[in-house]
Amino acid sequence: MSAASPGDEAELRRLRWRCRRGMRELDQLLNRWLDRQWPASSEAERGVFLRLLACEDDKLWRWFLGHENAPDAALDSLVQRIRTLSP
Repeated sequence: MSAASPGDEAELRRLRWRCRRGMRELDQLLNRWLDRQWPASSEAERGVFLRLLACEDDKLWRWFLGHENAPDAALDSLVQRIRTLSP
């Protein structure tokens, strides 16, 4: 496996910053997916993750707790996959 390029590292730093939500639980969930799944994810999956990062914290919290479902199937599927990642 080759080392990540400087551009990739900069992108990961920007994404890690966007994963900071001010709520430790959300931070952990989003960073866990970023660390484990982002490197091997497709462009489509990455696009869904970026859409997820654009959502409001209160919506994310309700989705991750299972109180509500995300408004479309792709977002909801990603939320469910993130919920199942073990710590």
